[in-house]
Amino acid sequence: QVQLVESGGGLVQAGASLRLSCAASGRVVNINTVEWFRQVPGMQRELVAEITRGGGTNYANSVKGRFTISRDNAKNTVFLQMNSLKSEDTAVYNCAAEVGIDTFGTTWYGTGQGTQVTVSS
Repeated sequence: QVQLVESGGGLVQAGASLRLSCAASGRVVNINTVEWFRQVPGMQRELVAEITRGGGTNYANSVKGRFTISRDNAKNTVFLQMNSLKSEDTAVYNCAAEVGIDTFGTTWYGTGQGTQVTVSS
């Protein structure tokens, strides 16, 4: 029904920037809240940032002032701009979204496959 695809990850040096994208396709009428998570093997998944349909945002303390989440509703895409990257930002980043799939209020919630971000010190 709905697919979420993340992109933009890569290998960078500490202090560099990356911009991740989360694009929704398929049976998409609208997109409500979108969340970016990150996961390091053996550690708990961390909510990095989230953005509501109206543009309200929330960030983990560890990324405040460095990461910015934004959305382009016309393109069904959410971005995570990551500046001043640190080695501890290394993780697999996934987006998760609540998507409206019809005009009756039915929603779908799911995640993408993830994109690897590696920051070398």
